[in-house]
Amino acid sequence: MITLIVNVSGVLLMAAIVWWFWLYRPGLAAQPDAVGIVQITVANGVYSPDHISVPVNHPTTLRFLRKDSSACASTVIFEELGISAELPLGEAKEVVITPVAPGHYSFSCPMKMYRGSLEVKDE
Repeated sequence: MITLIVNVSGVLLMAAIVWWFWLYRPGLAAQPDAVGIVQITVANGVYSPDHISVPVNHPTTLRFLRKDSSACASTVIFEELGISAELPLGEAKEVVITPVAPGHYSFSCPMKMYRGSLEVKDE
């Protein structure tokens, strides 16, 4: 009986890992407010919102508020855009981006456990 419980638990854990890292798709994209700011909270292992849509060639401020004390949450990296920023715990950190080409760009922590996507659209 114990073997069955352990095996079922293992399969469920593997399914959860596959869903989290490969199958999960974000919902509707967050948009910048009237002054071009998107508020992003870093807590409980996620960026919220984790899917952001911005117009091409417009400066946008991504305001990160880190509430998670995990060391992995201390840095956000936009690899394709060549941007990296340290996120202090409990303080807002603004990252200004001006994407010059439409497309999908990912952002994450250094270990890629916190993940998000930036969709850059033509107007």
